[in-house]
This record gives sequence, structure tokens and C-alpha cells, in this order.
Amino acid sequence: MKSGKKRWAASVLALTLTATLAACGGNGGSSAAETEGSAASGTKSDDLKPITFTYFSEDSSTNWNNMKDEVGKVITEKTGVTLDAEFAVGDPVQKISLIAATGNYPDLIAAKADVGKLVDAGAVIDLTDLIDKYAPNIKKMLGDKLVRTKYSLDDQAIYAIPTWSAVEEKKFKADGGFELQHRVVKEAGYPEIRTVKDFEKVIQDYITKHPTDENGNKNIGLSLNADDWHMYQVTNLGFQTTGGPDDGEYYIDQETHQATYHFRRPEEKEFFRWLNHMNSIGLLDPESFVQKTDQFKAKVASGRVLGLADPEWDYGDGQNALKAAGKFDQTYGHYPVTMSTEYKDTSFWPAGFDGGYGISISSKCKDPVRAIKFLDFLASEEGQILNNWGIEGKHYTMENGKRTLIPEVQERANNDGAAFQKEAGLGLYWNLMVHYGDGIKDSTGNYFTRNYPELLTANYSEAEKETLKAYKAEHWKDLFPKEEDFKQRAYGAAYTMSLPNDDPAVILGAKMKDITWKRIPEAVMSKPEDFDNIWDAYMAELEKAGVKEMEEAYTKHIKDRIELWSTN
Repeated sequence: MKSGKKRWAASVLALTLTATLAACGGNGGSSAAETEGSAASGTKSDDLKPITFTYFSEDSSTNWNNMKDEVGKVITEKTGVTLDAEFAVGDPVQKISLIAATGNYPDLIAAKADVGKLVDAGAVIDLTDLIDKYAPNIKKMLGDKLVRTKYSLDDQAIYAIPTWSAVEEKKFKADGGFELQHRVVKEAGYPEIRTVKDFEKVIQDYITKHPTDENGNKNIGLSLNADDWHMYQVTNLGFQTTGGPDDGEYYIDQETHQATYHFRRPEEKEFFRWLNHMNSIGLLDPESFVQKTDQFKAKVASGRVLGLADPEWDYGDGQNALKAAGKFDQTYGHYPVTMSTEYKDTSFWPAGFDGGYGISISSKCKDPVRAIKFLDFLASEEGQILNNWGIEGKHYTMENGKRTLIPEVQERANNDGAAFQKEAGLGLYWNLMVHYGDGIKDSTGNYFTRNYPELLTANYSEAEKETLKAYKAEHWKDLFPKEEDFKQRAYGAAYTMSLPNDDPAVILGAKMKDITWKRIPEAVMSKPEDFDNIWDAYMAELEKAGVKEMEEAYTKHIKDRIELWSTN
């Protein structure tokens, strides 16, 4: 069966299931207003009847507690829903491929760009009518951005409710860039950390004076996590340090919208040459490309890793262990490091709202109407406050109209993050919900999320405050180029596009990944005199494998998305 026919079949199945379930156990002829009331309050008995949905997510959730956490219990109380959840272990792409191939579909599936495989297999249904009839909160939040949830210009079904991209957001928190321990920059006298050479110098100076820690273990200059899919966090540094926004594996020309496999840019070759240099002088962890994620986090937790180039969500468990041990001077600050001052760090380059990654309802879901109502509750103001702030009186208080975490809760969240989240559930359900981002206020005038300036300041350790003061900054974001320095991308973030499994960009992209994930470690860990030969062989191998054909196919998809978003 052709992929187009499979998508048509999935759409028909969605309509059939919706109509059948609406007649049997849904809202019947309820108006949108009545639906919104019942979805938000959970007053209808049918809406509260216990039901368990199976759920698979490509993202890991190390603190998942089978909805036995405090927030999870309230969600079940409000919706009647519990989740029998499975999270990806190892390569999530392989798991999605297996799901698509075997027909063993969970009720709910949170896939990323791989949703195309599920669409082609008829594994997920078109959510358009379900959203229209049973999801007033989702409709309200998405508003005119609903068009961005459509699959493609040729197939304008909605196969996933977006959960990764915030509908509106003004980011206050810098949680990326390059990281250095506070003790390292303090000993260096708080110099400007703007280029890779600046970053390298403070590490080299510190490690020369302090080659080992207090226990005689060797300090590590820079450690990378390249375990399985974490390799993307390493390879993304190529565009991150050379002025490119995060568009996945491509660099998109902002005028022509031509897509280039980003490793083919000469600028990026020089970044990987710098990593090779760091390895040759002993400042790069020699285990960077072979260690497992747990080993990487354990090194961070030991306090021996002086520098990182990693998002905070990846190394955060290790940093939390340092906080719990009171080693705040061995935690990290964030710096906008690029190859040279001609480039800007693009951490805050806005992409606008992306409708790509999200949560889908499978064609074998036992009750699609209950499923969409569950997701709609999470999208409600009540659901978002519950996820971000927890339960009033237990986790936060309202005083003079201001929502504030209870001090003991705040302390546990700061210093015992993993254990606290597993117990309380705060922030544990964000990837199940379409949501507002940082800087957006709810109907009470309070922020939806807990990432806002006053609370960020209150959560800084004394070591962090000392470092920020030395750099004349109130927040780490102050060190980075601002959103206003960039033009919003017409296509959002390219990596959120979902493509058919038989598309040339997908087929050839898998070949490029295999080549790149072999060649990058080889080039970085080689002798400096061998670097150019290895890199040239890498570039030749990409061309032989069809990289130009892949780029042209992806360029067409970028232009099609721009047309889709601008004509609806």
C-alpha cells in the first residue's frame, strides 16, 4: 500500500472511531461550551470512569512513578485515566520502527520526527475532528496556530498534538551554551568567556594548577556525552559554535531556504578540528565517545569535570548530586561560546510555535474520545498549573494573589530534584500536554511556569550569585544574544518536521547519520596531522552516499512547510 493510501485509511479510521465512540460513550450532541465545562471539571460520570491507556514515549522519564506521585493522583482523580507507560531505552527510532512494523500499537504514542513511520503504517489517527468536538482547551490554546499542527502540504491531517514547542514563550532561563564550574572562572579572575579559546584557556590554567581532586583522582577538562542518540548533542555543537540555529541536521539559508547538511559547512570543520586539538593536549575526556550516559553523569557528580558543552537537562542529575553534597562551587554557569567573535550564540533564536513533535492517538486506541479529553484536561489552565506548580496547600500557596512554592517544597526541588519529582510529580507531565512556555501568565496574573526572573534569582546558590555578579549579570541569559537580535524563522525549527518513511530525505538521512557517527569520533580522536585526511574522506563519503539529493529533498519540504503555514 502506498503511503498516501495509508494516511487516507488512517483518516477514515479516525472519523469512524470518533463517530462510533461519540454515540456509545462520548458527549453525544453536547455543545462546545458544555464539553469544555465537563472536560475541565470532570463532572460527568462517563468522564471519570477508570480507564488505563498504554503509552509509549521516545523520551526517557527517569522519575516516572506510574502516576503514583502526588500530581499524578490528582490527574487520575480529575480524568479517571491512568497510564501504563513505557519509555525508550536505547535508540527510540528502532522502537518506533518496531511498533510500526508489528502493528502492536499502544493507545498513546509520543514520537518525534519518526511519526512519519506511524502515519505510513496507519498506526495513528487524524485528530482534527476529535479536537474540534472534544478538546476546547487545546483549540483555545492553539488558536490560529492550529495550522502548524497539520502534517504536510499534501496531507493536512493532524496526527500529533504538539507538546515540545510552547504555544507562547519568553524564555528567561539559559540552560545551554558551554558550561564552566564556578570555581574555575573564579580562580581565573572571571575573564570574558566568549570563544572556544577563552573556554580552553581557563580550563588549561586550572588543570595545570590542580591536575587532581582532593582524593587524587584526575580532573577532567571537558567531557562529552555521545551515548547513542546523545551523539546529536555533540554534533549539534558544530552549528551552535558557528552561528547556526537548531534546525536539526541541516543548516537552512534564511533567504533562499536552501538546506545543507550542516557538517558540510567549512566553518564546522574548524570546530571539530578544535575538539581534536583539545584531545591532543589532554583536555578532552578520552572516554567521551565510549562512555554511557550513567558514567557521564557520575563524572559530573564527582565534581571532576571542569567544563561541559551540554544542555542542562542532560547533565542535571549529576549537578543535582553536587548540590545535594553542598559542592555548589563545582556546579556550572552558562556561557555563549562560539568559534570566534564573528559568530553569535543562537540559543535564544526564536523559532515560533512548531507543530511537529507531540503525542498521537493510535488507530488501536480503546477509547479515542476519552484519550483526547484526557489530553485536553492537561491543556487546561488547571492542568498546566497542576503540572508546573503542584497542589495548592501542599506544594504552593496563594497570598495576596501571588502563587508561591512552599519554602520546604522549594528547598527539596532545588536540592533533591530527582527524588522530589518522583514523589511530587511537578513538571513530570509536560511532554503529554500542549502548553504555554516561560513568561506567560495565567488568568490570575501568575506565571504558568516556574522559570521567571524572581524565582530564578531566589534559586541561585551563593556561588552562582557570586559568578553572575562578577560578570555584571542578573541572569545567565544576560550573557547571551537576545531574541531581538535574530529574525524569526519562517519554517519554525526544521527538526520538528515529520516526513514519510519512504521519503528520500529520510532514507538518505539514515545513511548520512551512520557515516557521520562513525567519522566524527574518528576525526576528533585522531592525531592532529591525520585530521584533514579523515575529514576529506568523510566529505567524499557523504557525496558518494547522495547527500546532495538529500539536501534537495529536504529543501522542498522546508518550502512546502512555509507555503502550508502561510496559506491557511
